[in-house]
Amino acid sequence: IYQVLSNGNDNKKFKGDRPPCSPSRVLHLRKIPCDVTEAEVISLGLPFGRVTNLLMLKGKSQAFLEMASEEAAVTMVNYYTPVTPHLRSQPVYIQYSNHRELKTDNLPNQARAQAALQAVSAVQSGNLALHGAPSNEATILPGQSPVLRIIIENLFYPVTLEVLHQIFSKFGTVLKIITFTKNNQFQALLQYADPVNAHYAKMALDGQNIYNACCTLRIDFSKLTSLNVKYNNDKSRDFTRLDLPSGDGQPSLEPPMAAAFGAPGIISSPYAGAAGFAPAIGFPQATGLSVPAVPGALGPLALTSSAITGRMAIPGASGIPGNSVLLVTNLNPDLITPHGLFILFGVYGDVHRVKIMFNKKENALVQMADANQAQLAMNHLSGQRLYGKVLRATLSKHQTVQLPREGQEDQGLTKDFSNSPLHRFKKPGSKNFQNIFPPSATLHLSNIPPSVTMDDLKNLFTEAGCSVKAFKFFQKDRKMALIQLGSVEEAIQALIELHNHDLGENHHLRVSFSKSTI
Repeated sequence: IYQVLSNGNDNKKFKGDRPPCSPSRVLHLRKIPCDVTEAEVISLGLPFGRVTNLLMLKGKSQAFLEMASEEAAVTMVNYYTPVTPHLRSQPVYIQYSNHRELKTDNLPNQARAQAALQAVSAVQSGNLALHGAPSNEATILPGQSPVLRIIIENLFYPVTLEVLHQIFSKFGTVLKIITFTKNNQFQALLQYADPVNAHYAKMALDGQNIYNACCTLRIDFSKLTSLNVKYNNDKSRDFTRLDLPSGDGQPSLEPPMAAAFGAPGIISSPYAGAAGFAPAIGFPQATGLSVPAVPGALGPLALTSSAITGRMAIPGASGIPGNSVLLVTNLNPDLITPHGLFILFGVYGDVHRVKIMFNKKENALVQMADANQAQLAMNHLSGQRLYGKVLRATLSKHQTVQLPREGQEDQGLTKDFSNSPLHRFKKPGSKNFQNIFPPSATLHLSNIPPSVTMDDLKNLFTEAGCSVKAFKFFQKDRKMALIQLGSVEEAIQALIELHNHDLGENHHLRVSFSKSTI
């Protein structure tokens, strides 16, 4: 195997500008501390999906990690590119390997790696939705609530709704928060889009301090399954309904007020762009954090699971944190159009304007409705393949996309979509907020009229250049179906081409990425 490896370019000294390998489900990890365990290396991959194999080259401080799918590996690399992962407080570097799979069957010293993988898969099979749950919590309780009840002890510094939103958003989309004081304690109810997110957040944050040595989180599941928020102000907020009144005449606080207190160890993750704060909650190298030992052989899992949704605020090199304009680079200039970018980025938020650069058509600016949507689109789309090229998205230094002046030559490269009927998130409280998933080879189709058959839909996708691997209508509702295509790239291109396709009878096809497979 050493010989095989030295022939590839996996072992070359990494240079920031060497051409990256094309995506592969095998990842090459460098600079691994020599005392690290197999379980710790596996824990880096767990939040993104199943880890199917591992090869440790301890003498070289390297390892190879094989994920169950290329999709999981791409999500993992995108997540860790701006946020360097750490093992034993040492930075670890991850890139795609030239190998497409790991064949380790007849290698010596593989027993420990295989035992660690088996321990992890035993935990995961308890409930596949729960990558990285410790074994005693491996199955989510039936009917577990997406609502958490949070009590904050040792409240020496004020904790605002914004601070809670910032911390808990790392584990999934936070829909609603209500804060109140009860029995002289500051408490909050917080609702996620999905109970799985609530489970992770409780697992990783219960007992942690928000600021160094104070403001301890005590977290339980609430008996409520949904929160009813009447007012958006500094005490309560429904993030899916920006139209709510502020109620008692209080203006809602500008985020994040807590920054004014400058407490040592104030949160604001190391990459959230707020300068000068040592985070108490973040990754293991953060100062105020005691890493809880997780039962079972899984090392510091509670932390890496914060990677689960990759919802970190990561400013681009020169981008402005909190900006809603994205710079998209490495596009295919012959095939990309403003409308195509509008449809694709529109999966993660409402796109207001798109500008393809007149002099450099592989670059474009995409203006989203708000910074949260820009962040979401960037996390999910950067690193995906589109028309044969790996798309890159970062925050732009521009605050808005300028429309061309009257009579200015533009070749139709700048478009304003702010009044488009195709926005997915215009309606407050829309179900679409809860159905945001990373690009996947399986697409969810809806709004299918009764006269359209399985063959009609298969032919539609085949004519668009896709290979259809599987198809199934929803049992309860024939207006919806899942279609599995040959690759994630095919699915992205099919979504761009066929979302809003006219199926007749006044039905336009709706296409989204799915978390399910057929």
